[in-house]
Amino acid sequence: MLAIIRGAGDIASAIALRLHKCGASVIMTEVEHPLTVRRTVAFSEAIRSGKTQVEGVIGVRAESVDDALRRALEGVVPVLVDPKCSCIWLEPDVLVDAILAKRNVGTTIGMAPIVIGVGPGFTAGDDCHAVVETMRGHTLGRVYYEGSALPNTAVPGLVGGFAGERVLRAPSGGTFREVASIRDHVEAGQAVAYVDDAPVIATLTGTLRGLLAGGTRVTKGLKCGDIDPRDEVSHCETVSDKGLAVAGGVLEAILHLSDTLTKA
Repeated sequence: MLAIIRGAGDIASAIALRLHKCGASVIMTEVEHPLTVRRTVAFSEAIRSGKTQVEGVIGVRAESVDDALRRALEGVVPVLVDPKCSCIWLEPDVLVDAILAKRNVGTTIGMAPIVIGVGPGFTAGDDCHAVVETMRGHTLGRVYYEGSALPNTAVPGLVGGFAGERVLRAPSGGTFREVASIRDHVEAGQAVAYVDDAPVIATLTGTLRGLLAGGTRVTKGLKCGDIDPRDEVSHCETVSDKGLAVAGGVLEAILHLSDTLTKA
């Protein structure tokens, strides 16, 4: 099975990891300058550094579509700068849109035999065959074969008893500069980064689980960091419970739809 995943952030990477471990060949597509916060568990980091690793699985930056296919067949996860998904001519068995843009930015139901939309912005039966819920709560990871996921509330889910407080946002537009690192213990009120000369202040005490890469151009209000109040450093190295739930939903959808196609 060849699966193309649009997006390579932490949730998309959880999906890629699950499919890779189940024997699929996976190709991921990204933008030239990813805005991933949880970089230690995201294959998008390969775009910046050339090579990365998520839970022991190697991800590499692919320089062409042919290079991506070759590397996928070799058993690694290639990440291709291809925001428009022009590599669709490879005719994958599965296309997963996990960009998490909260809207559809170009995925259509005809792009592959199985097309799955992740999160709000997709309608099963219209622009994809199935939608997987991403909102934390009772329906997280649930697969919809009709209709859409819950609408975006713009409020982060609860982690360790905190919701919006754990997310750091850019105080202004400009160039992002780190002064703390992912895995660091930080205290509420501490400056963990700057946007030009404006500090990004830790909103609570815990482990810095995610932070944008230095040099990233940001806009005011953009998510630029994530503090885990549970203060467990090992969480920085592993896919989150949310990622696992969503990845499980994607796998369920693939198996269910594959069975349906076979019977048809």
